Amino acid sequence: MNAYDRFRMVSEEYLEFERVEKKKNSRPDIHALILLSELFPDGTGRMVCYASNDEIWLDIASEQVETLADDIILELIRCGVRCDGCGELLMFV
Repeated sequence: MNAYDRFRMVSEEYLEFERVEKKKNSRPDIHALILLSELFPDGTGRMVCYASNDEIWLDIASEQVETLADDIILELIRCGVRCDGCGELLMFV
């Protein structure tokens, strides 16, 4: 099962940030960015790599997204992070 399908499996938890147990920040988007930065500390440059209309794409390679554990995917969904069909992470602004 690819990352897109794994995100879809828990989509009913979208923006249920109050269910995140150990919050890194009181804001769900900031929590998600901190979490991803901790998981992939070798990133360079900005976390937001592209914006279009009311969405932003995050600078996490699709190969890295495929390595995310199910509990991390759940936590990201609860923060409002989605995965597109190409395996890239994005959020509404």
